[in-house]
Amino acid sequence: MESADGGRGRDGGGQRRSPLDVIMSQIRRKRPSTSDRKPALGRFLSRTSERTGIPEDGGEWEGREQREHGSAEVEQDAGWGRVCVFLQRLGKKADSSSLSLAHCDLTATDLLELATLLHFLPRLEEVDVSWNELIGGCLDALTSHLHHVGGIRALRLCSCRLNAGDITALGEALGCVPLLEILDLSWNGSVGGGVGGLQGLLGKLRPPLREIHLVACQLTAADAAALGGALSALPRLSVLDVSCNPQLSQEVDGSVGGFGELAASLSHAASLTTLRLQACGLTTGCLHDLGGSLRCLPAVRQLDLSCNKGLSGGLDLLTPHLAHLTHLESLHLHLCCLTHTDLEALIQALPSLTALAELDVSSNEEAGGVVHPLVSALPLTQMKRLPLNSCSLTEASFTALALAVPFLRSVDVSWCKVVGGRLPLLLDALQPSVVLELRLSSCELTTDDLRHLAVASGRGRLSSLRVLDLSYNGSAGDAGWSALFAAGGLGSLEDLDLSLRPSTSASCSAWLPALLGALPRLPALTRLAAQRWALGPRERRQLSNCVRKRDVLLQWDPDVGDAAAAAASSCESTNQESPEE
Repeated sequence: MESADGGRGRDGGGQRRSPLDVIMSQIRRKRPSTSDRKPALGRFLSRTSERTGIPEDGGEWEGREQREHGSAEVEQDAGWGRVCVFLQRLGKKADSSSLSLAHCDLTATDLLELATLLHFLPRLEEVDVSWNELIGGCLDALTSHLHHVGGIRALRLCSCRLNAGDITALGEALGCVPLLEILDLSWNGSVGGGVGGLQGLLGKLRPPLREIHLVACQLTAADAAALGGALSALPRLSVLDVSCNPQLSQEVDGSVGGFGELAASLSHAASLTTLRLQACGLTTGCLHDLGGSLRCLPAVRQLDLSCNKGLSGGLDLLTPHLAHLTHLESLHLHLCCLTHTDLEALIQALPSLTALAELDVSSNEEAGGVVHPLVSALPLTQMKRLPLNSCSLTEASFTALALAVPFLRSVDVSWCKVVGGRLPLLLDALQPSVVLELRLSSCELTTDDLRHLAVASGRGRLSSLRVLDLSYNGSAGDAGWSALFAAGGLGSLEDLDLSLRPSTSASCSAWLPALLGALPRLPALTRLAAQRWALGPRERRQLSNCVRKRDVLLQWDPDVGDAAAAAASSCESTNQESPEE
């Protein structure tokens, strides 16, 4: 009986239990029985394995792997946090595949800190530290860590004041980035001419490289020869830009020398699509060397020979070979002092360039006299750009240009005085869904011209326009400016330039209200240039507040009303009067 009563008491049948008893009872039930526990020897071995790091069974080994993996993830997350903090300090956003730090005023200390963060960016593909001149001379702090980011495909180091030691360090590190496709060292004057600098780097470039940019690097004829020697090892090279290197074609011992070797080596670059030789001091002899290689470059789409005045009178040495460039889309001959004979030779070659969509012969005065045959020889239906600024257009040539205007995305007749008073002829030819740029700088536009422009805008003929350049047209009256801004129809406009010549100044009070009223109807506007227009203090505040709300870049003179400031601006901008400059 007692045992029965006791049993009922434990089960709660006869005696009431406290909450603490209930909890303790549940804990006792969950305890493993003695038979389920490990024997003493097993417990001893378990403790031994924990101390020595030897796993007792597979389960514990897997657990340890998971712990280590978790620890690695924590470390990676912490490293990514450091990367984010570093970039945030420089006003940049973190991106695991792209590192863009151009124009960040990086110091040598910043570069070293960046280098220590690279191993937290294993998926990095693009690195751009251009326009940071303070990192010159210490690039090895970065290159010595490039093995952490072996997947880099683009490396840009423009204008960093790199010296020969930096180029050598970069060359030694190229083996760590075998997938590199784009290398840009432009605007580093010490790249060229140095012993063991560029010439040592070129020998270490890998076959995947697709683009080499060496603009304004003070390249010499010896560098040109070394570059030519490296081309055979770069079967995928598609872009070669060595512009703004005037010594590249310098004669050596009475011969063209290095450039001749580079031109001959182009025959090994069958994949080349873009060749830029702007402002390289090319001569007619260079054209002869270059022409011989064009038959081996069937893939070329862009050829830029601009700003080489030494080509004058010798273009016929190149034009017969242009027929081999069956895919040529863009040909630039800007500011080459082309003669009438040069232009005639070019016109004869144009019919064979069936893929041509862009031809730039601007800043060649003789071009103004051959516009009609030039336009007749072009494949007009596919033409997108035909700039004729600074070409001394005549009435007849301006009329001939109107035949090409309906197909062009960009129309540039700046610095052509014949446009003034004849703008309707151009406006009537514009196609609203085609033209994106209209540049009429220094065209002596009249008030009536601006009124015609306003009518065209109001009718939707400029609805797709993104760039409108009306600078240096102070001859137009206030009524014209007011009519233009009141007309509307410029909803796609992104860039508007109304600036006056450096030597002039005028008040804009009469048409400023129309401009302020138009700004809300220009949702895409990002830049407004109104230099040398005089504003009162109240008007300046109105315009400044209006563009600040829209985050529009406003370019104007801080004290344009002051005659002394205007005079100083004129002195500083004397060269701007010449379109060639």
